[in-house]
Amino acid sequence: MFRLLPTQTRFFDLFEEQANKVLEAARALKEMVEHYENVDEKARHIKQLESEGDNLTHSIIDKLNRTFITPFDREDIHALASGLDDVLDNIEGVASRLVLFRVRSVTPEAIELVSVIERSCEAIQTAMSHLRDLKSISAHLIRINDLENEADFISRNTTAQLFEQASDFRELIKWKELYGRLEATTDDCEDVANILEGIAVKNN
Repeated sequence: MFRLLPTQTRFFDLFEEQANKVLEAARALKEMVEHYENVDEKARHIKQLESEGDNLTHSIIDKLNRTFITPFDREDIHALASGLDDVLDNIEGVASRLVLFRVRSVTPEAIELVSVIERSCEAIQTAMSHLRDLKSISAHLIRINDLENEADFISRNTTAQLFEQASDFRELIKWKELYGRLEATTDDCEDVANILEGIAVKNN
């Protein structure tokens, strides 16, 4: 039994590492859109962060498969690891599409949405630091939900304006995809918050 206890603690450490990696990628994306130069190099850096995040996800799943006693329900551990992985995948997806679509300049609305993503990831990172003591996690989950609502408002209005103002059909398609991907990232952050809320309810 005592040999299993450090393994339980390791789950918390891995989740914190994964949340740190997600936030690092969000900050890298924010730097990319705010200083839109050397975009190929910046996208490659974010891709590397996404690969490192994948390795952490695999480590969590592998440890889950090898551990008899877990700190909370096995399905919640799997869902949380997958949810964080989805956030990071979507961040990388935005960066790679900026390159693939040959976007020449980034709109203020896209920069605003990336800022929401970064703040959501900051709240996720803070929430992850409370996994060992779930009683103080709720405020950070509310913050993530509020930010998702903010992103939804920005995206909805921006997409409506896009259809009204776009004169180039190709540009419309590009930005519709990018705005959708940015909003989907905040949706994934909210999914992580919902998983954490479920964990808190079960374990308090």
